[in-house]
Amino acid sequence: MPLYIPSPSIRGFDLGPLNIKFYALCLIVGIIVAWIIGVRRFRARGGTTDAFETCMIWAIPIGIVGARFYHVLTHLGDYFGAGINPWSVFFIWEGGIAIYGAVGFGALGAYIGCRRTKSSFAMLADALAPGIAVGQAIGRLGNWFNQELYGLPTELPWGLEIDPAHRVAGYENFATFHPTFLYELLWDLAVAAILIWLGNRLKLAHGQVFALYIALYGFGRFFTEGIRLDYSYDVFGPIRFNQAMAIVICLAGVALFVILTRRHRGDEAVETGEKEPEESAAEAEVKDADTADETAAEAATSPDVDDADAQEAPDTVE
Repeated sequence: MPLYIPSPSIRGFDLGPLNIKFYALCLIVGIIVAWIIGVRRFRARGGTTDAFETCMIWAIPIGIVGARFYHVLTHLGDYFGAGINPWSVFFIWEGGIAIYGAVGFGALGAYIGCRRTKSSFAMLADALAPGIAVGQAIGRLGNWFNQELYGLPTELPWGLEIDPAHRVAGYENFATFHPTFLYELLWDLAVAAILIWLGNRLKLAHGQVFALYIALYGFGRFFTEGIRLDYSYDVFGPIRFNQAMAIVICLAGVALFVILTRRHRGDEAVETGEKEPEESAAEAEVKDADTADETAAEAATSPDVDDADAQEAPDTVE
């Protein structure tokens, strides 16, 4: 008898008058882990903890709002209609956020923070990219607790058991489904590892790491979206809206990576994002040349060297 992945029997717990949802806890833990990874990488690139924290204060709340906004916008039928409480658009603890909106709006918030701290937005994005991927992986566990966003029916050993109350209409007679939350979790962790490895090996900077993250995430999301059963109100022929968006995001990431690779070479700028003046290297050479000329002039006029010694010097090898 196959051993399938069981779904949790509870979605949260009570703490006094509060009902704590595991979905919300997964999101919070994901944000914390992304923060820890990001700040360490940011400091390693010359940034400061204060600047990072200011950027995150802007990025996180705006990103959460954007994640919810994108989800609601693409699932209007779930929140507006006969018998539906329109205030449910704010019930984020029940599930329903979109990573596309989180990254897009979060990037806007981070950009505002960078402008206020005079930090390099590209450097911040590169520092955050692996942490975002790891945070997404942790957040996907929330879908497991909510028994949502699973894939087509399957009898594979790693099939996910879904309770009858949470099965998509039309699939009530199936008990096990593709655990798309697990597929994306593993892919997100792989993306984080790839970003760190390639970033160190190729010395990627100037936004290249973030561009690579966009491309890799979009690539993996295309396949998981293709087998998910949750209803999509918007489709392009056989392709659902989020799947089409994954293609666009992947191609945009590839294009951005190529552009940035051709445009920037060398080490990344420090926290302020300002590049060292291009003439500094030339000035250094001029200074070295001036120093050499002065040294030669002093040697030629030195009173410790007589004419005879000066004439024999060229034939001397030490």
